[in-house]
Amino acid sequence: MPSLRERIEGGLVGLLVGDALGVPYEFHRAESLPRVIEMTPPPDFRRSHGRVPPGTWSDDGAQALCLLASLLAHGRLDPDDLGRRFLNWHEHGYLAVDGIVFDVGNQTSAALRALRAGSPALGAGPAGEYDNGNGSLMRVLPLALWHTGSDASLVADAHAQSRVTHGHPRSLACCALYCLWARRTLDGAADAWSEAVTTLRRLYGEDAPERAELEAHVRPDDPAGGHGSGYVVDCLRSARAALEAGPYEAAVRAAVALGNDTDTTAAVAGGLAGVRDGVAAIPARWRDALRGRELLSPLLQALLAHRC
Repeated sequence: MPSLRERIEGGLVGLLVGDALGVPYEFHRAESLPRVIEMTPPPDFRRSHGRVPPGTWSDDGAQALCLLASLLAHGRLDPDDLGRRFLNWHEHGYLAVDGIVFDVGNQTSAALRALRAGSPALGAGPAGEYDNGNGSLMRVLPLALWHTGSDASLVADAHAQSRVTHGHPRSLACCALYCLWARRTLDGAADAWSEAVTTLRRLYGEDAPERAELEAHVRPDDPAGGHGSGYVVDCLRSARAALEAGPYEAAVRAAVALGNDTDTTAAVAGGLAGVRDGVAAIPARWRDALRGRELLSPLLQALLAHRC
């Protein structure tokens, strides 16, 4: 079992490496991908975001670091500060590699417009039935790595950070389940997913709208499996299936191999695989290829000092 320090570092680095690994393959169908997924695709492969150097994290990683930076600065989840940091990222490249923003989801774009117009952060995220992209799920892992409060407090904070860009109860439930899954994985639980599901059901009770979404749409008792799409439920299911493929390298390759929203699926799966397996399980060639380490390092060291 890796140490707590190794698993926390593995989670944060694993998210960023998974994100960067998936960036060149985004929007491609599974059958069009190379047989072997690497940080730099074969020369004859038509890369997505062709001007972005291999090893660069996307909006997933930048927003995750925005969340971590906000938590470390305030010692709590401050949604309005988080919203300001998202605006700083979008407008000025804050915590983006090279200061360049090259990928923004639809619901996040709508939320940023609302924030810019003066909306309180907790009301900025679109909350309709069709506003359930994976943009709040992709970034939430640092909350679980940083958090030392109760499960109920972790769930409440997972909901609140989601509402800044994705306000529907389905997105809230997915973020909460993922955070509990990460916490149970960090604790070394034998069946972290099942324990997280049991805890979330208990915390929600029977009448919570998030409980209804959990049972009717997330369906956590179903077998793992997904299509790597940008829909929050499919993203969560896809990541769960990828984790069953094996250790970190196999898991993130399985995530990318689903095609479609490859960077986010690999970020969500890679973060949990890093927590489970520890940072040493992430191939050194991928860690060495990750760009933006000058942005990551101070935040990682502050997180480790907070938790370890």
